[in-house]
Amino acid sequence: MEEVVVQRLNVRGEGVAEGVQPVPRVLPGEKVAVSESKVQVLTPSEARVSPPCRHFKACGACAMQHASDEFVAEWKTSVIVQGLAAQGIETEIRPITTSPPATRRRATLHGRRTKKGAMVGFMARASNLLVEVPDCKVLHPDIIAALPALEALTRISATRTSGADIAVVISEPGLDVRVSGGRSADRSILVELAQLAGQHSLARLTYGDEPIVTCEPPVQRFGAARVVLPPGAFLQATTHGETALLSAIQDALGQDQTLIADLFAGCGTFTLPLAAGSEVEAFEGDRQLVEALDAGWRSTGGGLRRTTAMVRDLFRQPLLPDELDRFSAVVIDPPRAGAEAQHDALAKSSVPIIAAVSCSPVTFARDARILVEGGYTLDWVQPVDQFRWSSHVELAAQFTRA
Repeated sequence: MEEVVVQRLNVRGEGVAEGVQPVPRVLPGEKVAVSESKVQVLTPSEARVSPPCRHFKACGACAMQHASDEFVAEWKTSVIVQGLAAQGIETEIRPITTSPPATRRRATLHGRRTKKGAMVGFMARASNLLVEVPDCKVLHPDIIAALPALEALTRISATRTSGADIAVVISEPGLDVRVSGGRSADRSILVELAQLAGQHSLARLTYGDEPIVTCEPPVQRFGAARVVLPPGAFLQATTHGETALLSAIQDALGQDQTLIADLFAGCGTFTLPLAAGSEVEAFEGDRQLVEALDAGWRSTGGGLRRTTAMVRDLFRQPLLPDELDRFSAVVIDPPRAGAEAQHDALAKSSVPIIAAVSCSPVTFARDARILVEGGYTLDWVQPVDQFRWSSHVELAAQFTRA
């Protein structure tokens, strides 16, 4: 074994030390002995703690349970600071807000048939080994309580050689479950699945792209609106994280916006709450998401301002400066890859305020530089950690044009 001292963590939360590959689950300043199959901590950091979850050693879902909450908060904030510094940007970084344990309302678990029945859980780190997680400290208790139902789904849908991916989302009436990667669904399998959904009170069960049964529409509430998400649609990982991001957006926009553009609007996570006080035009590339957003607005009645949802691929057809100039503010929440073309157009516009949301500090910093070079000021960044104990961090930010 080779002994090294960990110098820092990379963006995946792995330790960087001279002469070895990145080392998982270590901390800066620790002296560790490393081999191909084992890492032994010789001199632990003061920030090292006992992992709160008994599955941490085997499970690959969490990366940072060996570090104190204070360390993780500081490290995730530093990822944002360093990303901005690489683009020559400095700004106010607000204190990070972190979702509590046991609040993850959506997750994709893996199911596999066994000789005795079935098992459901997360994959081990860098391995095909499946780890059951009945005492997971991240998942919401409603998902933990549904593990027997997910095992029953696995017994129906998976084979000994082909597992199944099970996406679970908590909705108002119950769990919204989507199974993919399982065996082909013949009539007998569909009947079994429908019966199981009824027995376990699932709100909706989708197999592949086909909804098998909807006992009750799986509603999500965005402000005053109730929206039925299409199967597999994006939803913020925790209610706490969604609330924190929305609060930061509202802070960035202020109270007096007349017409807001929401770019990459999804099903209306931010559009519909903002429509309580302003007219909003929402742009999204997925037609199903746009239809869900529009239906949610229409079903709310007269409680919201006019909201228009439009299908538009903002990667291939970004809103141009003359289209943007009629808005008093813009909200933009692109996927992890960011949105360079749309930021190029924003930088040439006269929009007074931009509220930006990002799940990637690196692409956010790249796109922020485009806005700053176009004359915008990055006033502040609000880090949001809704993927507790992972290496991921999200953020919201305010840009203003003088």
